[in-house]
Amino acid sequence: MEYFIIAFGLFAVILLMYMYREAFKDDVKSETFEFQSFPSGIGELHIFFISDIHRRTISNAILEKIKGKVDIIIIGGDLAEKGVPLSRVTENLQKLMRIAPVFFVWGNNDYEINPDQLSWTLKQSGVKELKNDVFYFRKKDKKIALIGLDDFTQELPPLDIFMEQVEADSFQILICHNPETLHMVPNTQNIKLVLTGHTHGGQIRIFGVGPYRKGGTRKVRGTTLLNSNGYGTTMLPLRLGAEAETHLITIKK
Repeated sequence: MEYFIIAFGLFAVILLMYMYREAFKDDVKSETFEFQSFPSGIGELHIFFISDIHRRTISNAILEKIKGKVDIIIIGGDLAEKGVPLSRVTENLQKLMRIAPVFFVWGNNDYEINPDQLSWTLKQSGVKELKNDVFYFRKKDKKIALIGLDDFTQELPPLDIFMEQVEADSFQILICHNPETLHMVPNTQNIKLVLTGHTHGGQIRIFGVGPYRKGGTRKVRGTTLLNSNGYGTTMLPLRLGAEAETHLITIKK
């Protein structure tokens, strides 16, 4: 019995160490998407997508992996949460801004700190806030529509009217923190790619089972959805079966 207790305790310690390591990985996953509707002449569009940073400080290892390889950076919400100092938020934003232009959509945990202070921090850092807004990113005179929706928990505008205002001849990318937001969009036929986070891939999956499906790419309502496991964690700094991740996305014809 004594040996069993010792063995169990050793196993628990090793498992916790493994889960902690999984939570603080600095993986950059390469994702390539091909769309026939992607504008000819652009070549390729390169996006670094990072979601659910929460309490983490973005490591220099991440920056070295993406340096010189991206056109734009998109933060998919939960840049912060209650208790995260704005100095850490500013540090993370400044690190990313040194790589490429940065765009941000709000997540539910971002509202746990003062929203006005966070908006001010974004503006001071030079980050473009996409809060029920569309930004037309141009590359070789072609338009890429970055459509940013506010968090699922907030009051969204009438999305039928909002989506009708997006220029039809643009290549449309929707960014929203919670993947469930996509089901609120009345017409998704012109949206080619959706970038989301929020679920953490379930964060802790026991025998492959978690409260949410593991992050990955799938078809939803006829469009391609990338749901990230995210970079940080919520509640406990532990992961199992849903390692921390960021994404280096290539879009081409």
